[in-house]
Amino acid sequence: MRGNWEVDKAYNHSVIHRLFAHSMTQFPPQDHQSLTQSNLQEGEEEDYFDYSFDEPGREPGKLSIKPDARPTRILLINYNEAQAIRKVDPNPNACIPYLETNTVSWMDIQGLGSEQLLKQVGQIFDLHPLLLEDAVVHVPQRPKVENYNQQLMIIAHMVCPKPNENGFESEQVSFVLGKNYLLTFQEEEQYDCFDLVRDRLRTNQGQVREAGADYLTYLLLDAIIDGYFPILEDYGERIEALEDAIIQKPTHQMLEEIYEVRRELLALRRLIWPLRNVINTLIRGSNDLISQEVQIYLRDCYDHVIQILDIIESYRELASSLMDVYLSATGNKMNEVMQLLTVISSVFIPLTFIAGVYGMNFKYMPELDVRWSYFACLGLMGAIAFSLVYFFWRRGWLSHLFTK
Repeated sequence: MRGNWEVDKAYNHSVIHRLFAHSMTQFPPQDHQSLTQSNLQEGEEEDYFDYSFDEPGREPGKLSIKPDARPTRILLINYNEAQAIRKVDPNPNACIPYLETNTVSWMDIQGLGSEQLLKQVGQIFDLHPLLLEDAVVHVPQRPKVENYNQQLMIIAHMVCPKPNENGFESEQVSFVLGKNYLLTFQEEEQYDCFDLVRDRLRTNQGQVREAGADYLTYLLLDAIIDGYFPILEDYGERIEALEDAIIQKPTHQMLEEIYEVRRELLALRRLIWPLRNVINTLIRGSNDLISQEVQIYLRDCYDHVIQILDIIESYRELASSLMDVYLSATGNKMNEVMQLLTVISSVFIPLTFIAGVYGMNFKYMPELDVRWSYFACLGLMGAIAFSLVYFFWRRGWLSHLFTK
């Protein structure tokens, strides 16, 4: 039986975000217009590598909102097997009645810029100050899992391709799992990859509305992990295109592209590597909030994380080998140029010798008095040049210089 579903205009997000939960075969490859890019900016380095940290002497657990944080938007989904109710931008106090029922509540908090709303959420769900600080202030942060008595906190990072350019965008997602509720904190809603899960809740597909909040947590983690596969597919295409271009005509811009690919793959590895320990802790832990049935499903997430790590390591090795390909290609180009110059020099050395001999200012040189000596000298020089070129051609030293 399908229940009521309150829909607003803001519900329909981009179709691209829906594709994050699909497999690699369902993701359309992106076009590559050019392999030449400028060096990465300092801001991009911070996005890829920097984690948030406390200022020296700062009071722990204090809620400090970043000035550039987006306004907070709350999406509440309350459901059971019979019905699902969806509310957008509710007052946090509207969640209190649902917490006293046997239904499951999912509060998706998008944007971390409204300090008052975030404090109300912390008071309603009795969130530890350090937990709320990790979810709201320390962004981004290394993926981890922490147990706060009756609550379980999970931090992960979702990724999506950059629009109209290479690379990816990352966003921290913080989960707070309770007995019959789940809180998710997102920096922005534009990187959201949870639309497929929302559709399953709305249409009652699968067993999501029959299970608890721990199964919903598994579905969201699975959507985040699946979002890495289209990113890796894009890097596979970039590496393949780079290899073909380097073999044909290596340029300095391609060298910059190789460094950029290696650097971005390292950033991806830093995002997904700690998540392996997070999933492993959820599988092997004895927390009452994660049922044994959900732990079995989490094994599939663990396998996907291992697969992603293997692909990243393979691509990193390929990107490193591209450096050797680039050096070999540039060395071969230089060798071809030097070989051509050597052949030209070898042809003109005997000609220069003959011209030098008859260019000396000696008075008694018998050949100078012969009428046909000039033409004989030119013929001899031409014969020598032709003989040398023919000799080099027979040895195969000229064939690869003129066959491209």
